[in-house]
Amino acid sequence: MRAITYTRPGGPEVLELTDRPTPQPGPGEVLVRLARAGVNPTDWKSRAGTQPGPDGQVPGQDGAGTVEAVGQGVDAAVTGQAVWVWEAAWQRPWGTAAEYTVVPLRQAVLLGPDPSFELGAALGIPFLTAHRCLTLGESVPDRVGPGSLTGRTVLVQGGAGAVGNAAIQLARWADATVIATVSSPRKAQLAAAAGASHVVDYRQQDVVAEVRKVAPRGVDVVVEVSAARNAAVDAQVVGMHAAVAMYADDGGAEVTIPVRAQMAPNARWNFVLVYTEPERAKVIGVEDVNAAVLDGAVRVGEDAGLPLHVFPLAETAQAHQAVQDGAVGKVLVDVTA
Repeated sequence: MRAITYTRPGGPEVLELTDRPTPQPGPGEVLVRLARAGVNPTDWKSRAGTQPGPDGQVPGQDGAGTVEAVGQGVDAAVTGQAVWVWEAAWQRPWGTAAEYTVVPLRQAVLLGPDPSFELGAALGIPFLTAHRCLTLGESVPDRVGPGSLTGRTVLVQGGAGAVGNAAIQLARWADATVIATVSSPRKAQLAAAAGASHVVDYRQQDVVAEVRKVAPRGVDVVVEVSAARNAAVDAQVVGMHAAVAMYADDGGAEVTIPVRAQMAPNARWNFVLVYTEPERAKVIGVEDVNAAVLDGAVRVGEDAGLPLHVFPLAETAQAHQAVQDGAVGKVLVDVTA
């Protein structure tokens, strides 16, 4: 099979298009013939800073394709089914930047009768991260679904990013009021297309004042991409028993929180890394995200606020560079091209 591999950490130039033996599924595993692979910030960060195993690493956590073979103990009925794949390369050598990958059965989730491989490849890290962020507070349930966030207000800091977009779509599916912050009119259009109830351009508007107009008593959840920059704002808009979920360190690696101001509302400040979240939370996240997919509640593309940037497999290095450079929207690899 054709696969992108790297044998040493470094920049995008360490990624090479190679011919490798097609992996075989072991007990409890499935072999997936991939159509699309997603590219996320953790892909290039892992490539840049983590020494791969002796046989090299195929990057890519997220992808979508068709089950081609099953290992011992897996019902053969799943063969031929369209699936989305999550965490393919987490502590495993076979990522999704290849024509085939092997994953445990639970990491290949059925896409339904009318599958979109572009959507499937965009789900994993962004949507599971967003789900975790939306379910950490004491004032919100640990499941996301129709009506689960009725009467709640969610602030998405960075509503035009991949996780921000996922958070908007999932929160709106759950009937939350969603306020999204952005940095430009273009990004405001994208956040609105994703379904944000209110959009605030933080370069032109006072975020605290605008949020308080919508939620005088404060918000229930903050989905936070840049806590170092936004902590002072977040601290002023959290409501009683609210949660701030920090899933990235854009803009700085350290955060300063005003302690006493957060004591009165009993606010929670949480750190989120989808790979190491508790097992029950991961199971629920996969179930809820897939329910949203089967319900037709999540989309990708310009009209969903998530423009797609698609690269052929041989240009995976350029795809990594696009993500590293902050491409607005979702970067995918067409594994078939």
